Amino acid sequence: MSIPAFTVVIPARLASTRLPDKPLADIGGKPMVVRVAERAHASSANRTVVATDADSVLQACAAHGVEALLTRADHATGTDRLAEVVGLLGLPDDAIVVNVQGDEPLIAPQLIDEVALHLAAHPDCAISTAAHPLHEVAEVFNPNVVKVVCDAADRALYFSRAPIPWARDAWSQVPTQPAAGAQVPLPAMPVLRHIGLYAYRAGFLRRFPALAAAPVEQTEALEQLRAMWHGERIGVLQTDAAPAPGVDTRADLERVRALWAEAMAQEGP
Repeated sequence: MSIPAFTVVIPARLASTRLPDKPLADIGGKPMVVRVAERAHASSANRTVVATDADSVLQACAAHGVEALLTRADHATGTDRLAEVVGLLGLPDDAIVVNVQGDEPLIAPQLIDEVALHLAAHPDCAISTAAHPLHEVAEVFNPNVVKVVCDAADRALYFSRAPIPWARDAWSQVPTQPAAGAQVPLPAMPVLRHIGLYAYRAGFLRRFPALAAAPVEQTEALEQLRAMWHGERIGVLQTDAAPAPGVDTRADLERVRALWAEAMAQEGP
C-alpha cells in the first residue's frame, strides 16, 4: 500500500511551565519549531502547518518559510487546536492529519509516514499511533512512561501509566514502585511504550471538541483515553526501537542540542 496523502500539523503553544518559550529555543541556529517542521517536510506529507497561539512563533515560522496559523489561546488540549486547524484549512472528513509534537526536533520522517500509512490501512480506526517494546524494568514501572496493550489486530485495548500487562506470576511479590536496582524480571509478553505521535481522520477531529472528558482520561491524565471511552478505535504501529528524545526541560534541550550537533558533524560539509 502506498503512503496516502496527509497533512502534518505541529501544535506549538508558547507557554510552558518547565521551559518558557520552548518553541523558540535555538537548535543549531534555528527555532525548535522550525527544526520540527523541517523533519516533517522530509516526510511524504503534502503540507506542513504549525498551529500556534503566539505571534512570536508565527513570525519565527514566516522568517524561515514555514507555513503557520494563529489559533485560539484557550484550547484545553493539543487535539482541540488540531480541530480548529481542520476547520481553518477546510479539510474533508476523510483527510488524514498527523499531529507531530512541536518539541520533537529529531523525529524520524519515516515514522511520520508509517503512522499515516497505518491509519490508511485500518479504515475501522479514527486514530493511529505508535509504540515500541520496553527492555528496562525501571521504564516499565515509571509512571511518566505510558504503556499500551493491543488486541490481535494491533488496536489499542488500553493506555496506562501503570505497568501493563501486569505479569501476575512474575510480579506477585513486586511493589508498585520497586527500588532502584531491584532485580525484577520482564514478563514473557512484551511491554509496549506508547510514542506520542498520532494520525487522525479529520472527521474525528471535528467531533472531538464535543466529546465529554472521560473519567478514566482524568484519572490517568491521558487524553487518548477520551476517544476510546467514546468508542473510537486507535490503531497501534509497533516499531522495534525507541524514537529520538523530545524536549520537556532545560536538560532535555541541552541533550537534543548535542545530538543535533553530532548528527550534523556526521553528515559533514
